[in-house]
Formats: sequence, structure tokens, C-alpha cells
Amino acid sequence: MEISIIFQLFLATLFGALIGFEREWKRKKAGLQTYSLVTLGSCLFTLLAFQFFDNFSGKGISFDPSRVIQAVATGIGFIGAGVIFFREDRVEGLTTAAGLWTAAAIGVAVGANFYFLALVSTFFAILILAGLGLFEEKVINKKLKGR
Repeated sequence: MEISIIFQLFLATLFGALIGFEREWKRKKAGLQTYSLVTLGSCLFTLLAFQFFDNFSGKGISFDPSRVIQAVATGIGFIGAGVIFFREDRVEGLTTAAGLWTAAAIGVAVGANFYFLALVSTFFAILILAGLGLFEEKVINKKLKGR
């Protein structure tokens, strides 16, 4: 069981690092460390929730692991709110906040043993951040500047 838990924590950290690497590449403030810690922490909270459920199930104590997952989603919202800034006529940090929120969900997925879901979500997150970011920069923003 301990090997399984170590694997889950490692995998969550790896997935967060992959997303964080893309953010580092773009020189964003939240990068490898931040994304790795978010996925690791959310995975750990999820593992703890299921462990508590297993330990207290049938002992007269009511415990719902989904409440911990809800708390992770809410908690990461506070972190996300802290990275969003309004400057003049634009919003900065919104993509970072959404990325951190997604990273937390990936950590929860790993903690709940949904490895394939976490892997595919990591791929999509990187595709969105790198691929759509490049598309925005090269196509959309170029057309907007031409107006």
C-alpha cells in the first residue's frame, strides 16, 4: 500500500511539473514548483480523505470523501484569486488561476486512482496552454493588431 501511495504522489507531482514546465517556458510567475505543489497537495488531500473514509467506515462516524474534494476546489480558488490582477484595461493572471485550478483537479484524479483521466487532462492542459496560447499569439492577436 505504501508503494501505491508513493506512486500516486509522484505521479501527481510529475503531472503538475509537466504543466509547470510549460508555464516556466513562457516565463510565467507560477511554474514548476507551484504547479507541482498544487497537484501534490490536492492528491495528498484526496488520499487522506479516502484513508479517513476507510478507517472510520462502519464505526459510527460519518465521513464523505467528496467533501474534501470540494474543499480542495474551493481552497485552490483562493490561491487563484490571489494571482489575478486588473491592470489598466486588461486582466492578468486569469490563465494562471485556471491552470492551477485544473492542476488541483488532476491531483485529485490521481489521488482517486483515475490515472488515465489525470494523464489525458494533463495533456489537454498543456495543449491548451501551449497550443492555444501560440494560436492566440500568432493568429488572433496578429489580426487584432491589424485593425
